[in-house]
Amino acid sequence: MITLVGSLKGGSGKSTVTFNLAVWLAMAELDVMVVDSDPQATLTDVAEVRAEEGYDPPIRVQGVSALKDKKKLSDADEVLIDVGTAGMDSFKRALELADRVVVPVPPSQADIWSTQRFIRFVEMNANPKAKPEILGFINRGDTHHAVRESDEAAAALVSLPGIKFIRQRLAQRTIYRRSFSEGLAVFELDSRSKGSRELNALCAALYPRLVK
Repeated sequence: MITLVGSLKGGSGKSTVTFNLAVWLAMAELDVMVVDSDPQATLTDVAEVRAEEGYDPPIRVQGVSALKDKKKLSDADEVLIDVGTAGMDSFKRALELADRVVVPVPPSQADIWSTQRFIRFVEMNANPKAKPEILGFINRGDTHHAVRESDEAAAALVSLPGIKFIRQRLAQRTIYRRSFSEGLAVFELDSRSKGSRELNALCAALYPRLVK
């Protein structure tokens, strides 16, 4: 399956999500191909840190040229593509290939509006004969019970046409930034943390066949 992790808005946590998913899938002993088509190359950077530290399993990240080789992509058990709007041609190419699009949505009205535009963008640029499924979840959500913005954003996301809402959410936690900077997945840095439980729940929702 080819999964594109994307949105039109920067700062949504796409690279962090993609990296953690890649490590989780690799730990499930799948052949995972990761494609970094974002000109910022954040995913490539964290994979290099992981390699330098010698962490296992290694995450090998391909450049945007990998999108030209559909045969190579289909040979992998799972493909993850991290995209950025700065590389619009590669963004559109990735959409043509993707089986599904996963959208991390921070809890703000601006991000809900951006997600609406992104849904239209996907519908306009995806393969018309096999349009990908679009799934969205709240990322970088509130951690304080008195703050309701994440719940309000989740309610808005549920109501958007054209996107399937995933109720598992990731909160705004220091461990995500810390683990990413060290080349580790959240559950590798601290398997008992709240962040690890959140991430594992999201992985199970996205890849249910691997946990049944």
